[in-house]
Amino acid sequence: MKKEAMVPSACADAIIIYHTCTDLSEIPDEWIEKAKNLTIHYAHTSHGSQITSGVEKLETQHPEYSFARRVNSTEGLPPVEDPPALRLYDGNPPETYISPDDYWDGESGMDRTRAVAAMGNYDFSMWSWCGQQSSNSEATTQRYLDNLCMLESEYPDMRFIYMTGHTDGSGETGNLNMRNNQVRDYCVANDKILFDFADIESYDPDGNYFLDLNAEDDCDYNVGNWADEWCAAHPGSDLCAYCSCAYSKPLNCPCEGV
Repeated sequence: MKKEAMVPSACADAIIIYHTCTDLSEIPDEWIEKAKNLTIHYAHTSHGSQITSGVEKLETQHPEYSFARRVNSTEGLPPVEDPPALRLYDGNPPETYISPDDYWDGESGMDRTRAVAAMGNYDFSMWSWCGQQSSNSEATTQRYLDNLCMLESEYPDMRFIYMTGHTDGSGETGNLNMRNNQVRDYCVANDKILFDFADIESYDPDGNYFLDLNAEDDCDYNVGNWADEWCAAHPGSDLCAYCSCAYSKPLNCPCEGV
């Protein structure tokens, strides 16, 4: 899958962020600087906080990845920083804990997202699953895809970032993987941006695969915990540095960067 700069466009190739896209050394400096001019609207429940925890930890380790976040029940970005930082508003008024029906599932939730998008302050909007995708039907997942696509068509100056649901121990044959594959196939076919959360959780930094061993969101699998094992084999690695990581391990939070 190709890896490209995330530049707003109503017509662009699919951008798939998955387990091969976590090596920070591959990101050109000029892309990092351009990213600091972008703005993001991010809505999530507790599992989604893994991303902001990871980015905040990354900034403490590598200040060039400067990041500013405002968490609030009213819309608004954090102030512009000097030097610049990637800016993110965390919430979807009037709340900051955002379930599907607060963002995309139903007209009321979509109207809340529309109200934020209509401000014209954001290049991207993204919503993260909690555990809902594990039990979703094909029809519910399609509604998620259709509604995000509708929002994107209504606000062509923004792009909406799609996500897969986090791993849950059901492996390659479980409902979660079927629904995640539905999201993946749709995003590739329709040139969407996908943050493939489940794929990232299915591999350690050396590329060892664990979904077929019933990987869980806390990095447990059939006979162990891949994050604990990798960190034990790589003592002192920055990738294992502590950060607060809801439900998972710092290595996976992505305290390693995305």
